[in-house]
Amino acid sequence: MRSVPLFTFFVLFCVTAVGQQAYSDSTWCDEVRTTELYRDGIAGEQPLLTMDAYGTGNQHLMLCFDILEEEPQDLRLRFIHCDRNWSADGLESYEFYNGFEELRVDDYRSSFTTLQPYIHYSVRFPDNYSQFTASGNYVVLVYNADTPDRILLTRRFRVDESLIRISLHMERATTAQSLSEGQEVSVTLEGVRQGAVGAEALMRTEYLHPWLQQNGRIDNMRELKEGSYVGGKIVYRWHPENVFDGGNTFRYFDISNLRSPIYNILKVECYGGETHVLIRPEEDRSRKAYTGDQVLLGGMKVNVWDRRDVQVEADYAQVLLTLPMDRPLLGGSIHVVGALTEWRLDEKSRMQWNAQFKTYTLRLLLKQGYYAYQLLYLPADSSQGQTSLLEGNHSETLNRYRLYLYCRQPGDRYDRLIGTY
Repeated sequence: MRSVPLFTFFVLFCVTAVGQQAYSDSTWCDEVRTTELYRDGIAGEQPLLTMDAYGTGNQHLMLCFDILEEEPQDLRLRFIHCDRNWSADGLESYEFYNGFEELRVDDYRSSFTTLQPYIHYSVRFPDNYSQFTASGNYVVLVYNADTPDRILLTRRFRVDESLIRISLHMERATTAQSLSEGQEVSVTLEGVRQGAVGAEALMRTEYLHPWLQQNGRIDNMRELKEGSYVGGKIVYRWHPENVFDGGNTFRYFDISNLRSPIYNILKVECYGGETHVLIRPEEDRSRKAYTGDQVLLGGMKVNVWDRRDVQVEADYAQVLLTLPMDRPLLGGSIHVVGALTEWRLDEKSRMQWNAQFKTYTLRLLLKQGYYAYQLLYLPADSSQGQTSLLEGNHSETLNRYRLYLYCRQPGDRYDRLIGTY
């Protein structure tokens, strides 16, 4: 009987214990900061590998993060294969990966000339001698080799087979209630790539599961329903799942220069051995006219004006965001959502009401750079944030939509990712 490694047993136990809880981009340690996972050489690009290309050594993912300590740790990472809902699907590592089960994070550097000391870690995968052999959803887990039961962070990525040609069209919503505020996204599957095995079976709607995402948000991501055959193509349109609130231009600020305030920064001060940044007070934009500006779409970019090696020379600052209001909102909470809060609607992104100053506040420890975000209202009985209350909805907003097409045929043991847009 093959022995089960301790870490594998721990992961399987945790997944079972929480009832197949879905994985997300999460940080489980307060000292871990500024985690980024992107296509190597294309900072900010979604973490996606294509099976035709990455095996040749032309595609890699880069995982970078800081730990606010002065001494490096012995860090390792592992991969978990997931279903389309991001729950572990039970595949063993040898069924989806032909490299070592455990990789060591051995590229690290200490911060230089910063008030906040930290170690910057980076690891590139897969290497030229390993590859992922199954498409679909993946999670990379980072942990300390001395305490493998303590996960430091998780990040999600995808491996795509690129078998289906996909086109996507966005226009003003056609429903009366969403005509000026909504965006309707139509998806067309135009056919199977030439030479693909089992082409006819891949174009059967009962096996397909297209998931649509707006910018980087995960709270309003949804599966499209009821695809129709039109002239040899499969079309998904004219259903409620295709309609999104338009939202508004992302708010943003720039803390690249901590010596003086620049864009949307009201004040920069140093005391108590830390740098403190006060963002200009936010405002309710729901009744304001739309002004178009495509700003990072909720992303972030580490940057320092007067340094060359930004990864280890960028400092950290305590950033305070405020939203003055006459009275607190009842029946829900306000969240700052974007890459700076891992796109999550949780306690780390939730603004707190200050009765003395009649203001909502949120303090975040952030690395120098640019940050874009939105203010979402989360009703107490919902898991999906709303833009209507504080941002406003506009059909002309410049949003980016991504489509992930999964396929599960009879006999398959996992959800394949056969196309992306």
